[in-house]
Amino acid sequence: MAVLEKLLRSKVVIWILLVLPGLWPIWPIWVRPDPSVGADPLKFILHHLGFTACVLLATVLTFTPLRMLWPKWGIAQALNRHRRLVGVAAFVYALLHLTTHVIYETGLDWSQLGHVFQVATTKPFQLVGLIAFTILLILTVTSPNAAIKALGGKRWKLLHRLVYVAAALAVYHQAAARKLFPMQVVWIFGPLLALEIARIIRERKPKPAARRDAEPAKV
Repeated sequence: MAVLEKLLRSKVVIWILLVLPGLWPIWPIWVRPDPSVGADPLKFILHHLGFTACVLLATVLTFTPLRMLWPKWGIAQALNRHRRLVGVAAFVYALLHLTTHVIYETGLDWSQLGHVFQVATTKPFQLVGLIAFTILLILTVTSPNAAIKALGGKRWKLLHRLVYVAAALAVYHQAAARKLFPMQVVWIFGPLLALEIARIIRERKPKPAARRDAEPAKV
């Protein structure tokens, strides 16, 4: 456990864990071609990037409840050090997902770009996905320390609570688009929901009163 904790404290290890999912499509497309993937590799990459963005978004949101539920757990403390990095990585994968979608729809004919976004406004799951992406963009831009100082701690925290709205929209986007089997959406966001419920229950429990000295005070 101590070894795992030490590894998770390393930024190099976290960077590797964040980059590897982006390289995964290379295997079924190039290394060992899969006929089901090779038929439409760009579509496979599109769905994979969206899936990865959702996994990372759900993952980073588990860090706070894990730390609050098990404050002395070294692994929770180690993961919490990388909240900003993992959050930005979730945005990067969402950006790649959106970019791949545009390429898939336009075929690199950029004159069709306006039409793609016009169509997106008529499809609820695409519109919701764009709103979720916009929220993640705002949160990424305001993630540096300079933004915290400019906005002030309270306003910055209030703004960054929008990440929960983005997560809820991402759930709808993936489920409504049927790019993932519905149970996969549950597997991604279910643990996060369970942790948040446990955290709320713990926060609402009355704190034990300070124990009084059984012995009478000496005069």
